[in-house]
Amino acid sequence: MAMQNIYNYQKPKVMPNMVKPVDNKPAIFEAKKSETKSDPYLEQKIMAAKPEELTMMLYEGMVKFLKQGVLYNDSKNIEKTSNSILRAQAIINELNGTLDETYDISKNLSDIYSFMNARLIDANIEKNTDIIKEVLDFAEELRDTWKQAMQLAK
Repeated sequence: MAMQNIYNYQKPKVMPNMVKPVDNKPAIFEAKKSETKSDPYLEQKIMAAKPEELTMMLYEGMVKFLKQGVLYNDSKNIEKTSNSILRAQAIINELNGTLDETYDISKNLSDIYSFMNARLIDANIEKNTDIIKEVLDFAEELRDTWKQAMQLAK
């Protein structure tokens, strides 16, 4: 039985290239040079993944970046904390932007994503670990729920 995916997106045809910064100033979401190296295994994994697996990868990435944000914030590394929060927000925005509005649950998920995004803005401004952990709890719950839904659909 195929799983109904409430996200409306297609697999990428090719991996996007990194955009070079203008005037040698780094872009907000630009990865550092050491992170821009092509990872053929990751590219192959993404290209071969089913849509529901891509969603799972996004949830796992969001959880990873939020956990990094907690660690960096606890060690008072403001730049890395901010970068981790911004990367988690980018994933939230991707998940929110690709929701298929034909499903009733999409409105509820959109509201959750909007709340999570707003709380991460607060966390980034205040550098508050408790807020990051609050959003992390939501992210882990969403990830675990999605994982259970994938298992039930098999």
